[in-house]
Amino acid sequence: MASCKLCGIEKLSNEFPPVTVSEECNHPPLACLRCVVSFCKEKKQCPHPGCSISITQDSPTIRWFQAILEEMFREYETNYTPPAPKGSGKEVLNVTVLNGDATIIPYASTMTVLDVKHQIDYKLKIPQNKQKLLFKEKEVQIYSSNGKPLTLADNNIPPYATLYLVILLYAIPEAFDHVVFDLHWGYPYSGCDYLDASCLVYQGTQFINVIDYNNMNVKGISHSGDVMDNYNRVGHHTIHVYLKQLPGHITHLFFTLSAWSSPNISRYPNPSLKFYEASNMKKDLCKTTFTHAGTSQAVIMCFLSKNSQGRWDIYESGRVSAGNANNYGPLKDTISNLISSGY
Repeated sequence: MASCKLCGIEKLSNEFPPVTVSEECNHPPLACLRCVVSFCKEKKQCPHPGCSISITQDSPTIRWFQAILEEMFREYETNYTPPAPKGSGKEVLNVTVLNGDATIIPYASTMTVLDVKHQIDYKLKIPQNKQKLLFKEKEVQIYSSNGKPLTLADNNIPPYATLYLVILLYAIPEAFDHVVFDLHWGYPYSGCDYLDASCLVYQGTQFINVIDYNNMNVKGISHSGDVMDNYNRVGHHTIHVYLKQLPGHITHLFFTLSAWSSPNISRYPNPSLKFYEASNMKKDLCKTTFTHAGTSQAVIMCFLSKNSQGRWDIYESGRVSAGNANNYGPLKDTISNLISSGY
């Protein structure tokens, strides 16, 4: 951890530039990537005090820094479109995502589900092969048993209905076993506090167990406990999951973040999360910051769900909730409702 010389916030080493903005600079990179990119776009020069090297936002180095940021963090920028009421004009469908994104698309009973997914891809920029659509707690069927594309009428979906969209992050191959949920966070300004990473385990809608700082080991899942660096004011939680060791009746694993003493997640500066396959740390399966969840006590970051073939799929969530590691009740209610709704 080190403090950025521009924003003054302590950040992880990988949030600083790997090189200076120009080969002509003869000083170390002491400002974080976000500040460097922002400063160069606005001022068109190196942000280091006393360095007057000119830099444009089209500089290959700045474009490289921007690409690093985009790969490191995926921002949730919620674009909410209110559901369209009946009688508001042309018939439409409402589409809602767990993180609060929503949109409307034109409706015709003869539209195929493939047409709907194409519209969602166009409006929300979510690839069709990553979309799972739910209606009335059931997955919307795309093809009939003979391979014919099904329509909205075939799925009994009327105009002005709401479809719920679940985003597939990764379909886990059979040989895939060990995954890691790795969280760092900065202490709130008020002092040492915990941004808890927890894994809630379910069989269908039935809660089975929780793995957290207090309950650190169950079959197939382990938690690091609190790893606190008081000198640098940073905390660290790691959850290891061995999929092949999980009991066969387990169907869902929900990975959550929650504020302990602070009122909401936004009080913890500079959280950094990685969810990766243990043999390939560079492939992040759930890259995100928490901008949409900052005013909430907890957020369900992602979940693993066992499909009909008995294999695991990783889905994006982003659903906010009340509750924390001292009182999981509200989080359990949120998760049970998700599972009951077909998630």
